Amino acid sequence: MFQEEKTFNLRFALEAIFPDDYAGDQDGQMWVKEWEQRLKPELVKMIFDHLRQHPAWKVHVRNRGASPQDEIEIAMVKEF
Repeated sequence: MFQEEKTFNLRFALEAIFPDDYAGDQDGQMWVKEWEQRLKPELVKMIFDHLRQHPAWKVHVRNRGASPQDEIEIAMVKEF
């Protein structure tokens, strides 16, 4: 069996900007919690829903040891 691979990265850099009088961690990093609990799951679902519309490709999450808070790898396989 012969196998070829190609990697494509889509990286999100999250930032929160606070006013000058902000004392630090007053909000308990609610902006990170919003990303983790709401935005990221919706985004991943949307990506999988779209990719599954292409039945020639099989898609699944691949874990290579990184925390899912830092990285989600989506493996796509097309068999000939």
